This record gives sequence, structure tokens and C-alpha cells, in this order.
Amino acid sequence: MANTPQTKKTLVACPTCSKQLEWNPENKFRPFCSERCKMIDLGAWASEEYKVAAEPSVDDYSSSFDDPESQDHQDRPLH
Repeated sequence: MANTPQTKKTLVACPTCSKQLEWNPENKFRPFCSERCKMIDLGAWASEEYKVAAEPSVDDYSSSFDDPESQDHQDRPLH
């Protein structure tokens, strides 16, 4: 009997349904267990059920409507 090294399979939980699956390159839906779970997750992102936490940023275009100091240009002609 030859000693063959046994590779330990890495199991992960599908982020959508929590089904345990082997992490391997052949799974084209990784980290999901199926296309269905992948599409459910994509739909949740698209409908803004998930959000990435971030510091609020200043958008120059939209902030000019709220900032009284930036409104002084509205009284001047464009040319």
C-alpha cells in the first residue's frame, strides 16, 4: 500500500443559501453554489439591499446647490 498524500478539501458556505461546497477552480459560480444563488446576490446589489460603508464625499456639482458661498456665481452673467 503506497502512501499517497491526501489533500484536504476546502469547504466554504455559499453566501446566499449557506450550502457547503468545495472551493475549487472548476466551480464557475465560485463563491456561490449555483448560477441561481449568484443571480440572487447580483439582484440584491442592484436593488441596493447591500451597501458598502464609506465616508460621505463632497460632490462639487450637487453641493453647489446647498452651499451659500458657492451660490454667489449665480448672480453673475456667464460671459
